[in-house]
Amino acid sequence: MGSVERSKKKTHLWKKAMLHFSLCFVMGFFTGLAPTGKSSFFSSKVAASNRTTEFAPQPSEMSPRTTNVNKSLIAPTPVTVPTHKKTTTTKLHVKAQPQLKPRRLIIIVTPTSTKLPYQAVFLRRLANTIKLVPQPLLWIVVEAKTDSTELSEILRKTGIMYRHVVFKESFTDLKAELNHQRNLALKHIEHHRLNGIVHFAGLSNVYDLQLFQQLRDIEVFGTWPTALLAANRKKVIIEGPVCDSSQVIGWHLRNMNNETDTITPPIHISSFAFNSSILWDPERWGRTSSVQDTTQNSIKFVKQVVLEDEAKLKGIPPEGCSKIMLWRFNLHARTISNH
Repeated sequence: MGSVERSKKKTHLWKKAMLHFSLCFVMGFFTGLAPTGKSSFFSSKVAASNRTTEFAPQPSEMSPRTTNVNKSLIAPTPVTVPTHKKTTTTKLHVKAQPQLKPRRLIIIVTPTSTKLPYQAVFLRRLANTIKLVPQPLLWIVVEAKTDSTELSEILRKTGIMYRHVVFKESFTDLKAELNHQRNLALKHIEHHRLNGIVHFAGLSNVYDLQLFQQLRDIEVFGTWPTALLAANRKKVIIEGPVCDSSQVIGWHLRNMNNETDTITPPIHISSFAFNSSILWDPERWGRTSSVQDTTQNSIKFVKQVVLEDEAKLKGIPPEGCSKIMLWRFNLHARTISNH
């Protein structure tokens, strides 16, 4: 029995020793994780206060900055402002661009007639030429009233800004019919006060596109030489002005024996252009009458105004009218013989 009690006491002592060892181990472990002492606690406070001073400057540091901002908003220094103004004005002067002169409106008048051969073909060809002219451009096409819609359909498909004028009168003479159509177009321009340069373009005309650019430079009247091509002749007839630079000093005469050619210069209807305002604003040109105040037709009125003062005529091109920019095919003789 004594040996059994001694073994129990030894076991009890081992248990106490293990429990004590475990408690010491746990306490040592948590002690290692805890702050080391008062010095670390106070040092953390000192570090925190240092961080606060870094991000929050003292009032003595902020006051000069605040004063500088207020001064710059209320009263800028005289040294900075003049320098800034000079720099700005210099930049504006460099970036300034010259004002572009707007393009003037070109008003093209084209009479048509069923008496002209291949009217639709020539109308499409002329439309293809006009489409190449820079805008703004207005095409006034005059036609006798018919049941056919062919001409209207052609105009709609061109993509050109146009006005289609229709009349009811009937004519047996082709020349009288074409003059009547031109007069209707001029009355349309006068009634609506269209402001631009008017040019009469026949269906048989062939153009150098530079002519349309020259038209926009006309102030009052402009004229140029044309070349007449006849199918039954192997020669070219030149009609129009003779120029010294852009000044008209004479005329090419087709027939020296024709008295009418010696009295008035033979200005063909397609060889001149004019400012449309002479039709509806006579006071601008120092006149007392307009087309509405006269009994004569518009074409004669325009030619009369042109011939009153040849000094206002501008020769095109300005280099002595030395370049042909318009060719005409003489289709009238064939047309009259066929009808």
